Amino acid sequence: MRRLALPNIGSAAWSVTSIGVSASAPDFWETAREIAQRAVSVWNFQLLSVDGRPLTVGKVVIALLVLIVGLPIARRVIRRVSARLFARIGLEPGAASAFETLIFYAVGVCLVVAALWMAEIPLTVFTLAGGAIAIGVGFGSQKIVNNYISGVILLFERPIKVGDLIEVGETFGEVENIGARSTKIKTFDNFHIIVPNGTFLEQNVVNWTHSDDIVRARMRVGVAYGSPTRKVEELLLKAIRELDKAVIPPEPAVIFEDFGDNALMFEA
Repeated sequence: MRRLALPNIGSAAWSVTSIGVSASAPDFWETAREIAQRAVSVWNFQLLSVDGRPLTVGKVVIALLVLIVGLPIARRVIRRVSARLFARIGLEPGAASAFETLIFYAVGVCLVVAALWMAEIPLTVFTLAGGAIAIGVGFGSQKIVNNYISGVILLFERPIKVGDLIEVGETFGEVENIGARSTKIKTFDNFHIIVPNGTFLEQNVVNWTHSDDIVRARMRVGVAYGSPTRKVEELLLKAIRELDKAVIPPEPAVIFEDFGDNALMFEA
């Protein structure tokens, strides 16, 4: 028998594939190079010129990335470091929160300056903008700027702190948070009131727990006419001394206050 000489199918297929790749490779690399050139041209596209320095799309993107990525990372790092550091120092939570906020503001300013430096934008450019902002503040932004400045003063001087029981105007409640522009107060009716920071510097603020949580309470009591006044005084003093939360000394006092319409009025 005579064998038939069959062609090498694998070699033929490889040759066809090689021809296909070699034929399409120039088009692929040409397209990729064209896309890369367009991306580079967009990246280097000049938006404007600042003091003879071109401000390109790439510089703006880098500056925005520094702020978008840097601020959340800075906040997390500051929270972790301050939680460990202030706990070791023994700083109270209200003061720790205030210092944490101030540190974050400082880091934020540094990040903004770094972003401007990477974009090659000199700070002198904002001289004119600062004048325009000052004019805007003079016409309609006094209260907003006042609240922010008041927030910084509150964080530094700390006349109130988180957890304090305060009374400002007709608002009475516990301080939940002191922000840059406003302060959150929770009332005993579980209402959350947002008070602008400027209010705490413009009005009288009663801080019931500024140095401690001990206050003197007053209570008016009315008894029927003809009641023995000395016995009333004795019973009221006894009731006060038996209170678990009563702090003695100082000694409590009972004062006859007034002849009421239907009762003798005492103040304990």
